[in-house]
Amino acid sequence: MYGHHVEIAGPFNEAVDKVLAALKVEGFGVLSDIDIQKAMKDKLGVDMPAYRILGACNPPLAHQALQADPQIGLLLPCNVTVQETVGGISVGFLDPQVMVQLTGNPQAKQVADDAAERLERVRQALSTPLLAGR
Repeated sequence: MYGHHVEIAGPFNEAVDKVLAALKVEGFGVLSDIDIQKAMKDKLGVDMPAYRILGACNPPLAHQALQADPQIGLLLPCNVTVQETVGGISVGFLDPQVMVQLTGNPQAKQVADDAAERLERVRQALSTPLLAGR
């Protein structure tokens, strides 16, 4: 498995706002926000449920990772998906340990451990009734 998921209540745009707020608490900003639903409609004429890919970045962690391995930028930022499903909204988090598995760099493992802990706290925060809206 290369990620972890949590189901939260919609509506979709409010769910995205919840995800952004929870990421911010853990020091993550969003460098990119890709609207896959819009891209598929514009480029292919295909309708699909709402789907966004958020390129989350914690600058101190990104800096540490780049110091450990300058080529690790190919694996950054930490992607978070927000996807409309039949049952609500699915939020997915890339497991930073994938980065370590690909590089084999022990210094990158320390950064990945920290990022993984932070993203797990985000996932848990979104699971709470207060943020999940359940």
